[in-house]
Amino acid sequence: MSSVVTSQVAGAVGVIPRLRRLGAYRELTWMLTWRDIRVRYKHSMLGAAWAVIPPVMMMGIFTFVFGTVSQLNPQTLTGHASLPYSLFALSGLVPWTFFANSLQAATISLVSNRQLITKIYFPREVFPVAAVGSAFIDFAISTVVLIVFALVVHFGGGAWRFEIGWPMLALPVVIVVQLALTVGIGLLLSMANLFYRDVGFLFRSFIQLWMFVTCVVYQLEPTAAWKRAVIQLNPMTPIIRAYRDCLLMNRNPFDWSFVQASLFSFAVLALGWLWFSRREFDFAERA
Repeated sequence: MSSVVTSQVAGAVGVIPRLRRLGAYRELTWMLTWRDIRVRYKHSMLGAAWAVIPPVMMMGIFTFVFGTVSQLNPQTLTGHASLPYSLFALSGLVPWTFFANSLQAATISLVSNRQLITKIYFPREVFPVAAVGSAFIDFAISTVVLIVFALVVHFGGGAWRFEIGWPMLALPVVIVVQLALTVGIGLLLSMANLFYRDVGFLFRSFIQLWMFVTCVVYQLEPTAAWKRAVIQLNPMTPIIRAYRDCLLMNRNPFDWSFVQASLFSFAVLALGWLWFSRREFDFAERA
């Protein structure tokens, strides 16, 4: 069986053949995506509401800590004169939760499906891609709630106003860039965790630290040039900012930092896919 799998993989390592193979198994990808969603909410009273509850709860916690306990100036946290901090925090937590949940699910996707890996041949990319896809459904639900919350704030009598402009049309581009980064990292992590189980444990700790060096719950605008350069090396920082530019700020999200993050994201996707395809023949032996 392993020799058959190896020969099949070796025969389709090119980009075009792999794209065609993955497209041929799109129904399997959808099946795995919906399976993950059903398992996640099975026997749950609130069901899909759990897609929204975690970011909303974290928004409440950070609003309480920064607004009540520390009593920081909201403009210092948001970088905007009238934007409420709660809306600022939720607009960062929604895409970040999608990013973190996708990678956590993708990391264990190969290990969780090792019985299928060792018995049946099909493109192994379907597992991390399906993990990202199931998290994307939650992200879509949370984004709708975010927009509704923005409308509530708009009509709530405050100074901030929800404006509809052309930057909202750029939102799909921002989502595609984040998907490229997420799938690329997910492919690398799923493969690494299959070979070394420590990767999953390390990642769960690292993702928490990563959030606090990203502009998720506060604006990162360091004065020193070297600090700004270090922060901009984090691709999620311009991606999160781009979400806010599209949805809340009504301004052009395509600055130079976002272009750099886009190039980096697609480079990670290409690297992850290439490395994944080259090591795929080892999966059955390591699973």
